[in-house]
Amino acid sequence: MALKSFVQVHPESHFPIQNLPYGAFRTQPAAPARLAVAIGDCVLDLSEIAKAGLFNGPILSGSDCFLQPTLNKFLALGRPAWKEARATLQKLLSSSEPTLRDNAELRQKSLVPMSEVEMVIPMEIGDYTDFFSSMHHAKNCGTIFVGPQNAIPPNWFHLPIAYHGRASSVVISGTNIIRPRGQGHPTGSSPPYFGPSLKLDFELEMGAIVGPGNELGKTIDVNEAADHIFGLVLMNDWSARDIQAWEYIPLGPFLGKSFGTTISPWIVTLDALEPFACDAPKQDPHPLPYLAEKNSKNYDIALEVQIKPSGQKDSTVVTRSNFENLYWTLTQQLAHHTINGCNLRPGDLLGTGTISGPEPDSLGCLLELTWNGQRPLSLNGTTRKFLEDGDEVIISGCCKGDGYNVGFGTCAGKVVPPRD
Repeated sequence: MALKSFVQVHPESHFPIQNLPYGAFRTQPAAPARLAVAIGDCVLDLSEIAKAGLFNGPILSGSDCFLQPTLNKFLALGRPAWKEARATLQKLLSSSEPTLRDNAELRQKSLVPMSEVEMVIPMEIGDYTDFFSSMHHAKNCGTIFVGPQNAIPPNWFHLPIAYHGRASSVVISGTNIIRPRGQGHPTGSSPPYFGPSLKLDFELEMGAIVGPGNELGKTIDVNEAADHIFGLVLMNDWSARDIQAWEYIPLGPFLGKSFGTTISPWIVTLDALEPFACDAPKQDPHPLPYLAEKNSKNYDIALEVQIKPSGQKDSTVVTRSNFENLYWTLTQQLAHHTINGCNLRPGDLLGTGTISGPEPDSLGCLLELTWNGQRPLSLNGTTRKFLEDGDEVIISGCCKGDGYNVGFGTCAGKVVPPRD
């Protein structure tokens, strides 16, 4: 019999008892953040559950990790603590368990309607790294810029390529994205263009949240890397293609990427995603031993991008992709990140890179969808080569279970003009 909660959960909800993603919320703008899991249309305030002494397992009993404004202390405890918390919460929220169900006072304090809360970033992000792990995206970008003969550089098939991004400009879903200014390619003998980006783009990504991490100088074995990944969020790594194209040689992305990265508010744990694990693509050539996994897996997460153009009431679906399209796995990305001794810390964010599929409607950014502006995209009576001011981009992701969903909610942001 499927696990059921005493909290009413709509059949199409992203947040049934099988999910229980973690987030942070406040009920007033100036109030301190509190930690929560999502259940149906409510948040369960973990500080109230902790103060009631209901985290009474051997690891979490007496811990103040859920009395913090961020998840970092809980993330540092590792997978045994995560599993203990999940088991405790699933039991407390189940329809057959009276402890919370029949305690009206505790229910009143701990279950808060989502409509009454403001979600905030649930962890302190010390560092943010963005990978380049979709072969389809790599091939399309290479074809656009250097031609089909050498579309993917030879090193790409040997290591998960990445760059170090800006954690300071990671924002929560619903935050406006200010169109960046910067330089662009000069025309003829003219000086470089300077002004607002003319090629603002979205990127359909997901982000992994790091757990315990490693000491400086030590590495994480690829077959143990999953123990250092708490869960996933949806992510839009906004890109100014014209700024990026002019600046990226020789050191890679800078101002074309660092102006904003949006993440969804709920972290879906790897334990909740486990029923949706699937085989990762076969890698050819075979990776070097430190990247060779005993079990190489992705997750069947259906991903969708909608654009709501400025002034329009309805949004248009522009992309349907899937997390399983990644060539390099999450665990390979994390293991490679540490192979030089780089230390990862609780709360670090690892972006997957744009998740494009093989079909024309599964491309994960406008650069690919419009082929760098050559093929304008039709959006319910209007067209787009790149994003215009007032456009809203909404990313969603969901796994379809047997009679339930395990979803991520949405990751949304609206483009607004540059500030004076």
